[in-house]
Amino acid sequence: MEKNQYSIFETELKVRPDDIDMFNHVHNSKYFDYVLAARYEQMDLFYKMPMESFLNSGFGWVVRTAYVDFKRPLILGDIVKVRTGILTINEKGCRVQFEMENVRTKKIAADGYFDYVMIDTTTGKGCKVNEEMILAYSI
Repeated sequence: MEKNQYSIFETELKVRPDDIDMFNHVHNSKYFDYVLAARYEQMDLFYKMPMESFLNSGFGWVVRTAYVDFKRPLILGDIVKVRTGILTINEKGCRVQFEMENVRTKKIAADGYFDYVMIDTTTGKGCKVNEEMILAYSI
């Protein structure tokens, strides 16, 4: 994976009963939820741009590509450190990388990335990421 030149932020989440699948570990779809929950918190705490404010400005981020490499299962009660950071950002969108560390085992449970594109929420169409936004996210 590419080396990150921007800040990496961390959020802790606890595996809940409704995250568990029939094989008694976290369902694969929940890993996406964990990354999105972490980014939601990190937009507020670290970028000082809560999602609500961002949406009120008339813009939104939409996932274009999502890639996850599952390495080890997470189970009920595990605490997961979700680290995310922007890998690249330009006028077309951004790539956010992530990794999930199981606090109990101290091993990486999964890693990957999301490619986001910017949309105008009034039209639902893609739009360019402006320089002000690029600067705000390039910390």
